[in-house]
Amino acid sequence: MTTEFDRSEQRLAHLEAVIKKYRQDFYSVGKALKEIRDARHYHKLSFKSFESYLRLRWDMGRSHAYRLIDAFCVIDNLSPIGEIFPKNEAQARPLTKLDAFSQRRLWREFLKTQKALSARNIKKFVSAHLGEQKTKAPFIELISNDYQQVVKEMLSQISIAQNDGWKSTSQKTALYWNNVMKEKIQWG
Repeated sequence: MTTEFDRSEQRLAHLEAVIKKYRQDFYSVGKALKEIRDARHYHKLSFKSFESYLRLRWDMGRSHAYRLIDAFCVIDNLSPIGEIFPKNEAQARPLTKLDAFSQRRLWREFLKTQKALSARNIKKFVSAHLGEQKTKAPFIELISNDYQQVVKEMLSQISIAQNDGWKSTSQKTALYWNNVMKEKIQWG
């Protein structure tokens, strides 16, 4: 008769075999590590903590293991909505900052851009979204009509520069002056 302890040991052996066999497959390894952590299977091998298990059994740091687990969770969350997913942990990493609903919504939006599936492109897209969210908060403070007019003119100039491919004003210069204004506002 197989006991609960035997089944648990068999499950641990299976999960460790997955990690050995698929060491380069971030999804499978993240999934196995999550179950080992959550079910505390590492105790069966006399490890007192998940971190010591990672270090001694797999020569893996805690942060890397948690990135793999987080990436697995992202792919698991995205799987019901399509067939194209991040191909590695670095591509999934920017999405880990978002809640499950936002991950799905942003992933759909990213795929619509038809940009190359790269960690850099995904990170830029998510960062732009997160920055956009911050600016959408309603302003309660007062703003003068003159200040509003100047800001609208600046935004108009940015649009003009974007439309001409940043030939009349370079993007780098525009960002520089944006930082100058930000510092002036913050530090007066």
